[in-house]
Amino acid sequence: MSKYILGVSCFYHDSSSCLLKDDKLICAFQEERFTRVKFDSSFPKNAINKCLEFANIKIKDIDCVSFYENPKLKLDRLINTFIKYGEKPFKNAGEISKWFSEKYYIEEIIREELNFENDFNYYDHHESHAASAFYPSLFEESGIITMDGAGEWDTSTSWIGTKNNMKLVRKQTFPDSLGLFYSAFTYYCGFKVLSGEYKLMGLAPYGEPKYYNLFKDNLIQINEDGTIKLNLKYFEFQRYEKMFNSNLEDLLDLSKREKNENLNSKYIDIAASAQKIVEEVVIKNVNWMINEYSIENLCLAGGVALNCVANGKIDQNTKIKKLWIQPASGDSGTSIGAAYLALYKKYNFERNEKEIKEIKFSPYLGNKFELSEIKKTLDNFGFEYDFYNDDNNWKSKIVDLLIKNKVIGYFEGRMEFGPRALGSRSIIANPIDREMQKKLNLKIKYRESFRPFAPIVLDEYADEWFEIKNKNKYMLQTYFLKDEKKFKNIEEIGLKKIDFPHSEVPAITHVDYSARAQILSKNDYEKVKLYEIIDLFRVQTGIPMIINTSFNIRGEPIVNSPLDALRCFMNTDMDYLVLENFILDKNKQNEFLLKDDTYISGKIDAD
Repeated sequence: MSKYILGVSCFYHDSSSCLLKDDKLICAFQEERFTRVKFDSSFPKNAINKCLEFANIKIKDIDCVSFYENPKLKLDRLINTFIKYGEKPFKNAGEISKWFSEKYYIEEIIREELNFENDFNYYDHHESHAASAFYPSLFEESGIITMDGAGEWDTSTSWIGTKNNMKLVRKQTFPDSLGLFYSAFTYYCGFKVLSGEYKLMGLAPYGEPKYYNLFKDNLIQINEDGTIKLNLKYFEFQRYEKMFNSNLEDLLDLSKREKNENLNSKYIDIAASAQKIVEEVVIKNVNWMINEYSIENLCLAGGVALNCVANGKIDQNTKIKKLWIQPASGDSGTSIGAAYLALYKKYNFERNEKEIKEIKFSPYLGNKFELSEIKKTLDNFGFEYDFYNDDNNWKSKIVDLLIKNKVIGYFEGRMEFGPRALGSRSIIANPIDREMQKKLNLKIKYRESFRPFAPIVLDEYADEWFEIKNKNKYMLQTYFLKDEKKFKNIEEIGLKKIDFPHSEVPAITHVDYSARAQILSKNDYEKVKLYEIIDLFRVQTGIPMIINTSFNIRGEPIVNSPLDALRCFMNTDMDYLVLENFILDKNKQNEFLLKDDTYISGKIDAD
């Protein structure tokens, strides 16, 4: 009889739930996609209900609920940190009280919320991260590295995975955290912690790492084996108050940047310096594992694994042959890890070589909407649309729009799980257009103009354009353009670099000649239609790629339903919307349809 295991992650950020039927990952959902609250940390009741609905089962059919974190161990860290650093006892005690009252009794909360009576398990935070990366991979044996801000005590762990077992071989503990170091500079440069780290990464190539030596001399000790030691004289996160103190501002002779303050060259160079530190620590950790355990395969998870620039440096600077990164490397993905841990540790399932080779992990684990559902929504609100019975005509229409530099909201197939839009809930556009990056940033996404855009590149042609060792399907590594594809001799510095095309695909080429590419194969059956669209675009333009960015505006989660997509479409300067086989032209719509100010008020300006 099959085992159903429900994985749950919540009460910190990126709440989620997933469902395993034996060793098959059936579905996974992030709570934010339903509540429309970005990084929603609440109990994922919507996500859990959707898992049950998707599998057509009841909560009584679930054999085990598996939670991603150990609340007792987490409370131990909070209490001990309070004792050691509690100079402001009321504030720190309040944090402990909140944890104790809301989060400590997670089993009781889950049983009460779900009326659940069967088995319950919880696993350590970093073990869940590691499992989320190793078990869905195609590796029978692999090294595994996890890095983030902090779990219970751990901030970084290293493992050796063999079949259905993982052995912990090293860990670093709070407060020595690479994730918190990077988050401190995210905050310093005026971005929001836990959501703005990718902005710091995107800003870094505009600057020079002028403060790298200053950081190493004063803020962080980096050992040859990749372990680190932070100088807490400059940081405050251990007191639950803020990320750093005035000592850091004095050291840099610069105050923290406020949210809408201009980005001057010092902040840009600080971003470049923090990024260089992260890359060095990551590479040294990988090389330590290679030297100690002779690994050739590597899996990554944890928030730091979303730093696609550092991931790209692994290919360039280590002897790792095969690299696999969990697409949902942040806390949303830990629900998957927790579910797999219950499968292999509690129920002793075997993961043999044949099964491993047959595993085909897919990030397309969310909702899919039938044509009848979409038509009903369109008709109920009075939208004008064209419906295409013939897929060839549908694809030709989309390619024609792309060539005419139209911006298209693309909604097709099952939704992606994780932070990256991978061609199911995406905004797509022409990468050849020199003005497209600015247009998308300022008129569609309502975000900073320096932010780069990523391409979806056809697998067969990727090597002609980029220096590639491991092809990543999930937009989790950066690749550098081949020399012959670069436009060189650009002398501008800082943010002015953005005003000059760096290649013949300027909209996806970052100022350091890199791109965070999603490499799409014709064998990726979930995205056959999209593959054929890009291939037709290639035939007509000679360019085997298009722009792909997430279908949302700043401060809002990626769209989930057709109604979400329609709202985003009508409240931006997007030109066309593709909802499966329906295509909508903005110019043919009543301009007041879904122009709901309350839907976006307070969100466009949010981080």
